[in-house]
Amino acid sequence: MSATAELAIPQEIPEQELLEQELPEQELPENVIVPPVDLYSDEPQVETELHLRQIMLLFKCLEWLWRDRNDFYAAGNLTIYYSPKQLKSKDFRGPDFFVVLGTERKTRKSWVVWDEDGKYPNIILEILSPKTANIDKNFKKQLYQDTFRTLDYFWFDPETLELAGFHLVDGEYQPIAPNESGYLRSQQLDLSLGICGGKLRFFTAAGELVPTPEEVAERETGRADEEAQRADRLAAKLRELNIDPDTI
Repeated sequence: MSATAELAIPQEIPEQELLEQELPEQELPENVIVPPVDLYSDEPQVETELHLRQIMLLFKCLEWLWRDRNDFYAAGNLTIYYSPKQLKSKDFRGPDFFVVLGTERKTRKSWVVWDEDGKYPNIILEILSPKTANIDKNFKKQLYQDTFRTLDYFWFDPETLELAGFHLVDGEYQPIAPNESGYLRSQQLDLSLGICGGKLRFFTAAGELVPTPEEVAERETGRADEEAQRADRLAAKLRELNIDPDTI
């Protein structure tokens, strides 16, 4: 996403407006401003339909695959507030897609690091565009490496299908080498990212495509149709032999 201007917390804001809940006076020293935690995301609309569809695709696939898990948070185009001294970083807006592990699975208005036990995303993906590619490949990569310490960082261009990934090793990002299928593995997700049908998709360790709920439903419908057709052919064959299939 594009860079934004710094928005510092004004000192004149009443203290009670900065608190999520009113604390007992003895627990709040005088002249101490508690950083806000109930912050709304402040991201602009995604740049193109391709960006929107790609974010939704990754989100739906991971949500379906981990439908029985409650220890992660996945989101797209959502602000990450990471400094209690300011509401937004001078040069940073929310990642296009990110996943935090070891946290409660619930809806959030934004991701506020100081209200989430200091947790940063385990994996971040940025979707490139002509306007953001330079920022995503340079400034944000450095930010995710040095400040976020995000272990897996990827970028993907939905127009050119450029895909790159990096894993944090000894404090520095090292390129992730593609496997024999051309997929890039995320150690954090124990999944790979690869291109299928012109879209970025998740793949299991066995190389199987992680489907969307709609694809699962279509697959099940197809299997049911095949079973029905097989049953019809068997019934027709039995009738040719003067056997009533309803009596079997």
